[in-house]
Amino acid sequence: MIAQLRGHLIEALPNQLIVDVHGVGYQCHVPLSTYDKLAGTSGEVKLLTHVHITERDHTLFGFATSEERDLFRLLINRVSGIGPKMALAVLSGMSVSDFKDNVIRNDLAALSRISGVGKKTAERIVLELKDKVGIVDTWQAASANGTLAPDPTQRAQTDAILALIALGFKQSEAQKTVQELVKKSGTDAVTADRLIRDALRGA
Repeated sequence: MIAQLRGHLIEALPNQLIVDVHGVGYQCHVPLSTYDKLAGTSGEVKLLTHVHITERDHTLFGFATSEERDLFRLLINRVSGIGPKMALAVLSGMSVSDFKDNVIRNDLAALSRISGVGKKTAERIVLELKDKVGIVDTWQAASANGTLAPDPTQRAQTDAILALIALGFKQSEAQKTVQELVKKSGTDAVTADRLIRDALRGA
């Protein structure tokens, strides 16, 4: 499975990028947020990726940040009726932080303004993220505790929990696992990537 690409950007369109990795050109479908970050970049670029497999095709999706990829995976895996195309539309129409805020506040009007979403889909997003994985509770707790503010350790814990939920962990399981790993780390620097890797190794 392709988890990331590192190479030279040879073509950039608003909905797709082509990255040359040692002579092989990988076509990645991307949200506008990723395109805006990377278009016009000279030199080496890095894309976090997700491979979507169907009976007809294998499609590669690329993201500039782990937050974008995590939200993409949450949407396609946890919200019925949302596929990769609509998940990209969500990321193209709203920043990850704004999306989280709007879901927490049940702001259906803001969510339904995203192209292709509409009121019914917005209602389903809020309902199913909350009921199926408790993600809204996690975002609310993070906001209330100030962990969305620039405290590196708390931010790493929150990002790791959200990533694990996106990968299929239950909310309580993800929180417990991350808390135990932080305790074990002691005075060592804590990063979201390290917490996620350690959690998956112990899964």
